Amino acid sequence: MSTQFLYKLPVEQTNWVVDGNTHTRFTWEYDDSRDQMLKLYDKGKKQQWDAAERIDWSLDLDPENPMELPDELIRIYGSPMWEKMNEEERRRLRHHSQAWQISQFLHGEQGALVCTAKIVQEVPQIDSKYYAATQVIDEARHVEAYSRLLHDKFELAYPITPPLKSLLDNIVTESRWDFTYLGMQVLIEGLALGAFHGIREMSKNRLASSVNAYVMQDEARHVAFGRIALRDYYPELTEAERREREEFVIEASLFMRDRFSADELWERVGLPKDECIAWVEKSEGMKLFRSRLFTRIVPIIKDIGLWSQTVQDAYEKMGVLQYADIDSAALLEDDNLVAERFDAEQEELRAIAN
Repeated sequence: MSTQFLYKLPVEQTNWVVDGNTHTRFTWEYDDSRDQMLKLYDKGKKQQWDAAERIDWSLDLDPENPMELPDELIRIYGSPMWEKMNEEERRRLRHHSQAWQISQFLHGEQGALVCTAKIVQEVPQIDSKYYAATQVIDEARHVEAYSRLLHDKFELAYPITPPLKSLLDNIVTESRWDFTYLGMQVLIEGLALGAFHGIREMSKNRLASSVNAYVMQDEARHVAFGRIALRDYYPELTEAERREREEFVIEASLFMRDRFSADELWERVGLPKDECIAWVEKSEGMKLFRSRLFTRIVPIIKDIGLWSQTVQDAYEKMGVLQYADIDSAALLEDDNLVAERFDAEQEELRAIAN
């Protein structure tokens, strides 16, 4: 079935065309490569996988609670609106809110696909072109996996949420190659890891948790890619150039924090939009959720050198400054190990079945 028939809201962004202002850079130096980048490229080649084979698509989602997530993760849980709902209305909200979230993952992955192809075209170093080429196929695989999850299992989809669309607009139209890295590899991919982590760890549905675990294994490499490239490049910038990038980091972080209000969801499921948004904005649970999304972003922003007092003040106001000293490399390595554990468990289940 065409995705157009699954969307529960009009898709105004259909055939969305963006003027990318792309510059194509060739390099004739093929031996000027960084050891860390080449190791990451080698890892990217070895960890390629087939979404049709590695994921067990014979598993189904629970019609009562598709990804079997705790109700406490629903944005209006505990609100007067939630308390008034009957069980049928709560089932519908679970279905729609989870489909909304997976839809944003899907649209974000297509954005990553486009941006990584842009990196291959724009970045001046050959080793970065090598690794980015492996990420292009990674992102295509992620689009395939989330699209299949929505089409075959949820049978429901939502358009891209406006804050994510706005951020992608800014990244794709920016002609400087490091902004593509900063916006996609560090900010969007870093935030995605925080969102994927919640489903991977809290979902009791093996299909949902495994899709996110395997995508996270790839995304951990992608964030490391941005970290390595920008940590090498940003010391070369002038103070004015760094300040411009720090302003972008602050603006983009606010955009991403606000994308999880799910404004377009509430009226679709028959709830008062303004009341739901007001509850989400003041909810302590939502504040904690938004904060944890930045666990991987904040230490990397510090590591790559965009760490002026202005950035620190902005992150303190957002309630995420405490993540600055987290060992991001250890978190990313754990994402890799968890995916390997899923593989081992899958093999055990297959052995038992046979």
